[in-house]
Amino acid sequence: MKPLKKISLMALLIPFLVSPIKDTKEIFYEQINPKKVQKLRLKTSDYERYYKDISPLIDYIEEKGFQINNLLRNPRFEIYKERKNLFSPPKRGERPSLEEYKKRLGYEDKKDKISDFIDKNIEQLKSAEEIYGISRYIISAIIGIESDFGNNLGSFNPFNTYFSMYAYNYKKDFAKNQLEELLIFCEKKDIDVFNLKSSHAGAMTPAQFIPSSLNSLFIGEDLYDMDNSILSVANYLSHSKKITKNLEKVIFSYNRNSLYVRTVLDLAKDAEENFSRE
Repeated sequence: MKPLKKISLMALLIPFLVSPIKDTKEIFYEQINPKKVQKLRLKTSDYERYYKDISPLIDYIEEKGFQINNLLRNPRFEIYKERKNLFSPPKRGERPSLEEYKKRLGYEDKKDKISDFIDKNIEQLKSAEEIYGISRYIISAIIGIESDFGNNLGSFNPFNTYFSMYAYNYKKDFAKNQLEELLIFCEKKDIDVFNLKSSHAGAMTPAQFIPSSLNSLFIGEDLYDMDNSILSVANYLSHSKKITKNLEKVIFSYNRNSLYVRTVLDLAKDAEENFSRE
């Protein structure tokens, strides 16, 4: 039997000193059998893979006083690679007709549901109408279109969403500003950002508020309480109404799409007509 070679403490430490980004397990196996390294190498994280693309955003957020290194190293952090197509501007000539737009939103299904939603939440809708001067039918139509009356809160995470937008060079200024607002909100409410659900645009709650709107116009503490979303939609629209003095412009401020405005107005009208016949 060959005598074991003496290995100094420094020799054992050198791999750790010169290769800080390697996993401890990988370094250990590399000393034993270099040929097995590729099989044992851990998957590169999205933080490392996209670092060049997102580093300006990291710098900006850290300049604002937020330490996010632990969030970026968290296993729940990811760049939405499989949904990259969502983070790209629409192609020219792809604007749908109003009927096509309604079909995509499941308009007929929402038309069937809206009366039940109003019945179930009538007291809070009346309260919002009295406080903010916004029609209960408009409030209900918006919540119906935005989140299917609270049944669809999104399958994304807002923190990951804004980093994905930035990584794919899509609405970078919007992503940067909303990420900052998101971190302000989470710090203020002491919320784990990875526990939040959002749309692919980072909108949250049944009212689908982006972080800046959450910070300035959301009413209440519980993000997923429908009473809070009803009041928040009314508050948002009332705030815009003071500026625009026009219902269509008020709704347009909520979602800057003329087809959206028309759809909200039509759904609200259908709901009001259903109640007038009862």
